[in-house]
Amino acid sequence: MALPNTTLTGLVAAATVAALAAGCGGSRQGSANDDPNADVTITFWHGWSAPSEVKAIQANIDAFEGAHPNIHVKVVGNITDDKINQSLRAGGAKAPDAVSSFTTDNVGEFCTSHAFVDLTPFLKKSEIDVASTFPKPLQDYTQFDGVRCTLPLLSDAYGLYYNKDAFKEAGITRPPRTLSEFDADAVKLTKPDGDSFSQLGFMPNFHGYESTTTHLVAQWSPTYFDADGKSTVDSDPAFPAMFTWQKHLVDTLGGYDKLEKYRSTFGDEFGSKNPFMTGQVAMAIDGEWRAGMVDDAGVQFDYGVAPFPVPDGQVDTYGKGYLSGTIIGIASTSKKQNAAWELVKYLTTDTKAVVSFANAIHNIPSTNKALESSDLDRSQAVDAFIKIAQNPNSTTTPASPNGGAYQLTLQDVGYAYESGKETDLQGSLDRAAKQIDTDIDRAR
Repeated sequence: MALPNTTLTGLVAAATVAALAAGCGGSRQGSANDDPNADVTITFWHGWSAPSEVKAIQANIDAFEGAHPNIHVKVVGNITDDKINQSLRAGGAKAPDAVSSFTTDNVGEFCTSHAFVDLTPFLKKSEIDVASTFPKPLQDYTQFDGVRCTLPLLSDAYGLYYNKDAFKEAGITRPPRTLSEFDADAVKLTKPDGDSFSQLGFMPNFHGYESTTTHLVAQWSPTYFDADGKSTVDSDPAFPAMFTWQKHLVDTLGGYDKLEKYRSTFGDEFGSKNPFMTGQVAMAIDGEWRAGMVDDAGVQFDYGVAPFPVPDGQVDTYGKGYLSGTIIGIASTSKKQNAAWELVKYLTTDTKAVVSFANAIHNIPSTNKALESSDLDRSQAVDAFIKIAQNPNSTTTPASPNGGAYQLTLQDVGYAYESGKETDLQGSLDRAAKQIDTDIDRAR
């Protein structure tokens, strides 16, 4: 399972990568001279740590080595982005050749700092057409400013989890498709209990785990930057529309303070006491990995997955959602780039490898062929997320030269507005846009 890369922790890590990567050298272009047919050992770093995940990635490595007997892979797991950038700055014999990361927000920095090589020459040599191989949002978040320094290695999609038993009790016959239906259902599913709740229809607060600004605003299909790279959070109507909707739902369900008090009773997001899994909330926005957790926990209710609702004026786009995922690239300091490319190519474009890995760790395949494969495990939940991943209206957050800093700035607007500390929404968005532009200018 790839943990979601746009949590606050991930964004903070992404915002610090520029400083760490500033010292990276290497060539912008992938133009290695090593012999890919030589007997060689390469080092591959990844972030997976759970035993089932480590076993799954090792199975793919074993299959790769079987198909490439001259290339031996030293695998190092549980690697953070901080570790990646510190190592790439230092270089040396212990530095990795191929690297994967959960944080797509760092792609802009990996590309502009030359920490990872541009994969375009390798793709051309291998006659791989990116446009036909990967879904459009995945193409977008693996490149920056014309440089494709990473490729997608499995993906994440966000949708609506709903408690079918709670729906039946409330007389709700199907998952909501528009936000007005969603709001009405959230009210019906909420059971006040004094100054708290025995059940909440939905936790709208931005600290409510995956109910982040970026995940929610994706339903409006926003544009974060214009053609000149300037922030549009102050001019794209998607942003004030999302914040206004969210604040209204916060107030409707009891107000910020009451919701925050209830949120303090939630268990760990990635543990068995997740509020959706305990029945504390009847609906939640979450990724595909949650289904495996729910099944493993043996919850006492029936659940379903559907696309997250869309604004009433965009009902024809129902089925879309926010997409993200794991990325992989080749370190510019590597002296074995051709051999590293063989591994990257295998892990990202071999249909059998992509499907088996997706099945093993409950993620979504990252190629169009893998998404259509008959070997793909298709439970109701997985099938729902596959359809979200294939929806042409699904979006992602664009890469930036300073990583996820612009998302942190936007999220701060949400924190202040939902709590009532800031009442001038447009003024807040105006200031946010200026701050985002300033921060990006400094990073260039």
